[in-house]
Parts: sequence; structure tokens; C-alpha cells
Amino acid sequence: MGNLIKVLTRDIDNNGGNFFLDFENAQPSQSETEVWEEVNQVLTESRVILEDLQSYRGAGEEIRQAIQSPGVEGVQEKAWSAVVPLVGKLKSFYEFSQKLESSLRRLLVILTSAASTPTQHLEQKQALARQFAHIMHFTLRFDELKMTNPAIQNDFSYYRRTISRMRINNLSADAGNEVNNELANRMSLFYASATPMLKTLSDATSKFVSDNPDLPTENTTDCLSTMASVCKVMLDTPEYRSRFTSEETVLFCLRVMVGVIILFDHVHPAGAFVKTSNIDMKGCIRVLKEQPPSSVEGLLNALRYTTKHLNDEATSKQIKTMLQPN
Repeated sequence: MGNLIKVLTRDIDNNGGNFFLDFENAQPSQSETEVWEEVNQVLTESRVILEDLQSYRGAGEEIRQAIQSPGVEGVQEKAWSAVVPLVGKLKSFYEFSQKLESSLRRLLVILTSAASTPTQHLEQKQALARQFAHIMHFTLRFDELKMTNPAIQNDFSYYRRTISRMRINNLSADAGNEVNNELANRMSLFYASATPMLKTLSDATSKFVSDNPDLPTENTTDCLSTMASVCKVMLDTPEYRSRFTSEETVLFCLRVMVGVIILFDHVHPAGAFVKTSNIDMKGCIRVLKEQPPSSVEGLLNALRYTTKHLNDEATSKQIKTMLQPN
């Protein structure tokens, strides 16, 4: 453990983060239990959400036939019957994003409070830090799956077009109409984003900072940069990486690292890519690029396309080159 502390201290000495964050086994203390149980309910549901998203096949064939045969009533009804339950799933994904946002804010309140430094919070409340990491892991995984499934937006677009047509023709759309117009508008904005869960959490983190003007922004950004640095060190040091009991923990750490970097980049006034950000971006990108390309391409794309400051003049040419697609 002594060597681990030295490695962490060297890597994030700006934050004073000299601890090992146990993503696999950290359990809540008595003072953490109430919040831990609240967030754990959401994380339990997150596993169901991912299973539903992984099994989401869409109604592409039914929609194609309905478009090709606009005057055949039976074909239209078949497409509508196929799409309505799918939109119910899309509604549940969207509503879950709001629960996730609430859990993130609940954890941020504790992990950034003025009672201790953000580093001390992460060290002393490892079970809550672990839950924060699980939220980031889910977010990146959800968005990876969403980006590779065009059926989601196709199904929802067909649903909205059909509802609109029914309204114009004064036809009742109440049977199975899962989504009213106001909710449909919000869902449309949500799914229009390439990474909807990440955007939700980025916006929520920025709003958390603006809603708490008495809390220094550094409390939030230091919390995020410390977690990013801890992830990088655990991935970058073979003797510590070997402590993971599952290979899946490697991908977990990678997703968490990328997720907190993106949140940091949206909250920090200068972003994650400047030298003063306390995040070793070159090191983080290098760690990503050392993994099998198939497992990290989505994470590299998240850094390329969902960060706020990558293309700023202050970002070094080396970092921009490192993130160029092959």
C-alpha cells in the first residue's frame, strides 16, 4: 500500500489525493448508509435499463412496410402496434435519466461539501465515490449502446409523425398513446444528442455549480480531477491493476475516467485540456490507446465529440493530434 500511496501522491499532488479508491469492494459506513441506499435503488434499476437497451431491436421492418404501403390499413396498424411498446421503453429510458441526474446531485452535495476537501471526501466516503463511479460507468455504457442503435430515433420519429397525422385527421391516438406532446418534445431533445445520458449529467453538474454559488467551483472540479487521476494510476500501474479481481474492472475504470474528464471539461472555466486542469490528459489518452481499439473507440469518440474545450486554442497540438481518428 505504501508504494501505491507514493504513486498516487506523485500523480495527483496538486490535489493531495494519496489513496486507493476501491471500486470493487468499498462498503458504506453508518453515516453513508442512507444516501447509499437511495442511490443503490437507482443503480439497481440501471442494470435493467441496460438490459432493455441491449435487447432493443426496433420496428424497422414494420415501419418500412407501412411507408411502402400507406393505404393498407392492416399494415399501418401492425407498425403502430409494434412501435407503441417500444416508445414506452424509450420513455422509461428518458425518465431514468432524470433519476440518475437526481442521484448524481445527491452525491455531489456530499462529495463537494465544505466540511472536508474533495480528496478527503473521496478517501473517507469510498462507498459513495464508488456509486458515483457506477453512475459514470452506466452513463458511458448507455451512450455507447444508443449510438450504435439507429432504430431508437427511427422508431421515435415514426411515432411522432403518426401521432401528428392522427391529430390532423382528428383520429384518436389515445389507445396505447404512451407519450403526450410535451413529453415527446423533451424526449426528442434527449434522443437528438449522440450521448444523451452524458449530456444530461454534464448539464446537471454545470447546474449544480451554478445553483451553489457559495460552494467554490474548485470543490467540484477537484473531486472530478482526483477521480480521473486515481483511475489513470490504477490502470497505468501493473502491480495495482493486477489487484482487480475481474478484467471487467479495467473497462469500468476507463469509462469512469472518461466520464469524469467530460464532466470536468464542462464545469471548469478553462476545461480539461489546459495544463492547469490537474488532469494529465496526455497520460489518460495514452492509457486509452494502449487498450484493444474495439473496447475504447467509443470512449475516444466521447472525448473527441462531447467535450467542450478540445478545440480551444489553449489545447496543445499534441493532445489534438493524439485524439485524431485513425
